[in-house]
Amino acid sequence: MPPEIPLSCCYATSLVFWYWFFAGPALLLAILSLRGERKRANYVARRLSETGEQWPPASVIVPVKGQDEGLRENLAALESLDYPDYELLVVAHSAADIPPGVLPHKCRVVLAHGDDPDTGEKVQNLAAAVRATSKRTAILAFADSDGRVTRGWLRALAAPLAEKGVGASTGYRWFTPVPPTFWSLMRGVWDAVAGGRLGPGNNRFAWGGAMAIRKEVFYDACVPDYWKRTVSDDYALSAAVRMTGLAIAYAPGALVPCYEHIAMGRFFGWVRRQMTVTRVYNARLWWPALIAHVFYCGGMAASAVASIRGNRLAEWALVAQLSPGMLKGLNRATLAKAALPECEAWFKRHLWVHAIWTPLGTWVWLVALLSSAFGNTIEWRGKRYRLK
Repeated sequence: MPPEIPLSCCYATSLVFWYWFFAGPALLLAILSLRGERKRANYVARRLSETGEQWPPASVIVPVKGQDEGLRENLAALESLDYPDYELLVVAHSAADIPPGVLPHKCRVVLAHGDDPDTGEKVQNLAAAVRATSKRTAILAFADSDGRVTRGWLRALAAPLAEKGVGASTGYRWFTPVPPTFWSLMRGVWDAVAGGRLGPGNNRFAWGGAMAIRKEVFYDACVPDYWKRTVSDDYALSAAVRMTGLAIAYAPGALVPCYEHIAMGRFFGWVRRQMTVTRVYNARLWWPALIAHVFYCGGMAASAVASIRGNRLAEWALVAQLSPGMLKGLNRATLAKAALPECEAWFKRHLWVHAIWTPLGTWVWLVALLSSAFGNTIEWRGKRYRLK
């Protein structure tokens, strides 16, 4: 008869198996995450050095729904863009949605009065504003009311649209709360991960707070049809552009500082809403993110427990798992600093957060993804929507 295998050996073998089941993929994912970072850095540097030559007439559209922190200053920034020929349209569902004393002098107000229960109020507002744009308009640019754009924001968005094969351009946001709070900084660390997916080539999504498209492409791609029965303006526009075979170009010069603060309860509601919208409208982004973070966090936890128990190999494995992500977080912040010289003082004080807090941000990502796994209902600006 073969010798009996002690239960302790089976238990140890099982532990080793489950450790490497999580730690192995986590190590591989961590190393692979650094692919393309040098190429992305070169792309950002090239885009930021472009001067551009053609500046067609543009319409800048910003929806307003109640008071945002710094709203008056945010709208004033949109009024003073360094662009030779553009109009600013502030759009709302009704006049009651626009707080008193926030409108800049050089803007047109559009009141949508949309009543489609299956389409998000913001989407209905944007559609009404597009219809109200000047006949001369060649470029449609979209902004959010909680960001404070830089003077070169519109030029940065317009430049890629002159290139062959480009259907839309996108920037992104960078949270720069002053003074910072823990949850405001954590939101920045968490949100920067999605922005780190933007770079050279055809990007998978455009972000609605810094998004531009040629007006003829907007209609040729049937964006108004894609906007019906949806809550997400940017995912719908991205899908419409991609269906035409045109690319979405990243414009790092259109990075938008956001000075808004946030508390813990609102933070977790915000991240869940972001991920729920992604799961419903772009599951091809949501599922890989969920799987990756299950292994990231599982590997991190397994290595931490094994390290506490005295396993020296696990200590090195933990370092190998954490280092690439922290390095990538530092690179994201460094590239953002290059795109936002206006915020140099903020980066000098807080850039380190995007490296040191990245492991914690990874766990927050897992919480956000798991919390968004069930249910299709979100709340936005006081209204509840069932995503379809």
